[in-house]
Amino acid sequence: MTDTSATQAPRNRLENFPVTFFATVMGVGGFSLALHAAEHAYGTGGAASGAVFALAAAMFVVIAVIYALKALRHPQAVAGEWHHPVRLSFFPAISISLLLLATCALPGNEGAAHALWLVGMALQGVLTIAVVTGWIGARSFLAGHLSPAWFIPAVGNVIVPIAGVPLGYIELSWYFMSVGLIFWIVLMTLVVNRLIFHDPLPGRLQPTLVILIAPPAVAFVAWMRLVGDVDAFARLLLNGAYFFTLIVAIQLPRMVKLPFAMSFWALSFPFAAVTIASFVYAGAVGSTTHRIIGTGLLAVLVVVIAVLVVQTLRAMRAGEVCVPE
Repeated sequence: MTDTSATQAPRNRLENFPVTFFATVMGVGGFSLALHAAEHAYGTGGAASGAVFALAAAMFVVIAVIYALKALRHPQAVAGEWHHPVRLSFFPAISISLLLLATCALPGNEGAAHALWLVGMALQGVLTIAVVTGWIGARSFLAGHLSPAWFIPAVGNVIVPIAGVPLGYIELSWYFMSVGLIFWIVLMTLVVNRLIFHDPLPGRLQPTLVILIAPPAVAFVAWMRLVGDVDAFARLLLNGAYFFTLIVAIQLPRMVKLPFAMSFWALSFPFAAVTIASFVYAGAVGSTTHRIIGTGLLAVLVVVIAVLVVQTLRAMRAGEVCVPE
């Protein structure tokens, strides 16, 4: 009698490999950019941010290859994720990862950054239209389906100008910035309504509350690229990011008691975004206070990334990753 369990397990692992894994690349890529911002603020070399960038690039290649194999061998599983009310919003994490890698590469290799940005920008544009069409199409969503993860498609748009402006794509950058800000305002209204007037988020989705930080923090950095100076709107965005950071800080003790899931990687990129925003503001206005805030947030981010890596490796060893929900 042939034992098929050994061959069946890898097959099931591949079929259950989630698109949410691209959020790990977002987290590590954001960490690289946060380190680069700190290196620039303190005048140190770029060794740390460069090493983390290389890790993020390697992670993206590995995850993209595995997900491509899943799409070839189990297209119905990919279709199932596309029609999932939560995982649908994670597909733009693919294009966001490319845009973050482009931004990381920009200081040292403009050619590579340009190529990555063009692919990421085009994919982000397509995925934004596809996701929004999915939201307002024939399907009906329930209030319980809504979570801060729905911000991910909007966040991807406001990332575009960060590398797009230095590469010379000013009008395209304004287009993506406009789309991102409009949908941030719309989704903010919907998400706050859901959080206040409906049932609490399920345990696995609790960490996505941290995503509330990302849109205003990333939009601040993008706005600085587009406008080139700190104006009233830039201050509004930065302080909005700080407000949501404080809200999340109050919720963190409750979140860390929850069983680990890959959704905890949602903690990483938003903390990276508000760290970068703090260093950018500090450099623009010469604020020692904001540089100290950025340094403190970077220390928190280092701890968050370290814990996430350890917990992810433990979950992988225990066979708790890529399993049916």
